[in-house]
Amino acid sequence: MIQTFQDLNVWEKGHSPVLEIYKTTKLFPREEQFGLTAQVRRSATSVCANIAEGYKKSNKDFLRFIDIAQGSLEETKYHLILGRDLKYFDVQCFERLFNLYNDTGRMLNALSRSLRI
Repeated sequence: MIQTFQDLNVWEKGHSPVLEIYKTTKLFPREEQFGLTAQVRRSATSVCANIAEGYKKSNKDFLRFIDIAQGSLEETKYHLILGRDLKYFDVQCFERLFNLYNDTGRMLNALSRSLRI
């Protein structure tokens, strides 16, 4: 039974890569502290924050927050690509995170479709 946003599978799926992003970005160069480090953390956090914020809203409002979460997810994927290309993420870490976000994106799409019905 879903009683809080934490009970949503999509929130749980989106939360685990955020923790890994925070851990991994601690190793980014110091000059990226206010650049890529801050950007990828902000966009990754925004995915789950929007799911949480929209959870207690009406279906129409929740759908809007899911749309915002999807935008943040795509932004995060770009930051991951940039981090990989700059050699800040190792290939395995990048692939794991990118795949988790692809899975989360599919779940968000399914949730969005169910709210539109």
